[in-house]
Amino acid sequence: MSQRAGEDYAEFAAARAGHLYRSACLLTAGDTHLAEDLVQEALGRIYVRWGRVSRAENPAGYAQTVLTRTFLAHRRRFSSRERARDSFPELADTRADPGGADPSLRLTLLDALARLPAKDRAVVVLRYWEDRSVHETAGVLNMSSAAVRTRCVRALGRLRELLGEDLAEYARP
Repeated sequence: MSQRAGEDYAEFAAARAGHLYRSACLLTAGDTHLAEDLVQEALGRIYVRWGRVSRAENPAGYAQTVLTRTFLAHRRRFSSRERARDSFPELADTRADPGGADPSLRLTLLDALARLPAKDRAVVVLRYWEDRSVHETAGVLNMSSAAVRTRCVRALGRLRELLGEDLAEYARP
């Protein structure tokens, strides 16, 4: 990799790392250590292919796709070694805070996300946190658009069960 390409990658990584970290925190339901690991692994994979990625139409979208697929691969590899917890650690970085300044709200939302299966959680994060279309989400997760819609309905239904019917109280003003 040329020095200029290395500088371009470093600039890209610095600009996208915060956003990737916030998404990873949601995907991991608040496990900040795992979120950091996933971001580092995703950025490492992007670095290896930076020549092609830098010429892509949407390098940021590519980075998000790599992060999501890294998360799902990690879940498949380590699902047998899950550790049950009765509470979530405090997030060291408030940028990853989906619940604003209210820590109990943050823990409630992260707990609800943690109770979703990994693919359902990924669909929710991509569709509603990343604001991606059904088609884009399907491409990232290598599934059909119908499967994404089904998972959305299932995941939102489960979140309604966990959080109650009035989800508006959890939305930011």
